[in-house]
Amino acid sequence: MTETCKGQCQSAPVELKTSTVEDASSFDKQFTSEFIVPKMDCPSEERLIRLTLDSIEPSVGLLFDIPARKVRVFHDNNLEEITKRLESLKFGAKLENTQETCGKEAAKATASAKETEIQEMQILKWLLAINGFMFVVEILVGWMAQSAGLIADSLDMFADATVYGLALYAVGHSVKKKLKAAHISGWLQMILALGALSEVLRRFIFGSDPVSTLMMGFGLVALIANVTCLMLIFKNRESGAHMKASWIFSANDVIANLGVILAGFLVAWTGSRYPDLVIGLIIGVIVLTGARRILQLKS
Repeated sequence: MTETCKGQCQSAPVELKTSTVEDASSFDKQFTSEFIVPKMDCPSEERLIRLTLDSIEPSVGLLFDIPARKVRVFHDNNLEEITKRLESLKFGAKLENTQETCGKEAAKATASAKETEIQEMQILKWLLAINGFMFVVEILVGWMAQSAGLIADSLDMFADATVYGLALYAVGHSVKKKLKAAHISGWLQMILALGALSEVLRRFIFGSDPVSTLMMGFGLVALIANVTCLMLIFKNRESGAHMKASWIFSANDVIANLGVILAGFLVAWTGSRYPDLVIGLIIGVIVLTGARRILQLKS
């Protein structure tokens, strides 16, 4: 049943939350339809819905309320195609109501999308700055300390800085472009992980004399930097593949930093270079695992 917009839109459904960035023009549509989606109980279903409707023409705007299992679709005269695509996901999607889009409602949705976009850009700029700075610091200290662990961690920081630059590009673009940006960052992460592993092999063959105090000190500095990154991105970690990739990389970095600190302690305690080589190897494997997870992202 189609309802028309009257007065101040009292008949409109309760406002839903924008959980990821949309093109602002996507909400300037003739109709608004609300669907009940019983099997949409986590962000993974939301991402599948976004990917399914991303290529539809004319384009649509989407607002999600996962706890209530509802999705609101701003659209033109293509409701039949939208419904067919949602039903194809087998999430039990059912059309609850359709009404003419109120100007006030569309404006709120557009404002919400722009606000989310601004928040994401601010977060990603901070992440880019932190990781770029830490890459320079760690690569220099790593060579001074002859530490494979610090060098591997610095290459990881460089990869992450590139990831955040790609994620900045993805903000405001379609789901497919965000996914492409995430996949590019995943391949870059994989290449640099292989580079870190080759450095571990080189130092194993030709020898090294890691400085434990520098390893522990700058491992702690890097840990503080990456915990800060996690805190910054926490609320937006499910906002599309580009933000999910950023979250995965930052979480991996925290694990790697703890490993560098532990390796520094073991080097000091045992007088052996092998704890440094082992942690360099482990960091390389962690980075490869993170890259694999990114390349497996579907939406």
